[in-house]
Amino acid sequence: MSSIPESLHRYFWDVKAETLDADRYAQFVMERLLEYGDEEALRWLYKRFGRQRIREVVCHSRRLSRRTANFWRLLLDIPREEVTCLSKPLPPQSKTFWRP
Repeated sequence: MSSIPESLHRYFWDVKAETLDADRYAQFVMERLLEYGDEEALRWLYKRFGRQRIREVVCHSRRLSRRTANFWRLLLDIPREEVTCLSKPLPPQSKTFWRP
């Protein structure tokens, strides 16, 4: 099990950070640190997962805010159309299936 450094536990306020497996829950860990992390957290993130895996999370995550996704898109030189959470949301669907 690969654990999160104690100095980064504050970013995982809603889970037991001391038992969080960074390998098993890599996407969750990366999303959380990309969204809220400071310089120390981001250094650990790059060292632990590497630029390519971070790119993949930025491209495929729906949990990052649009602002965060756009920041990382620019920083990592990712075309806008490749970032899922920057795509247009689906239009709301009518809840009515049948009208009398």
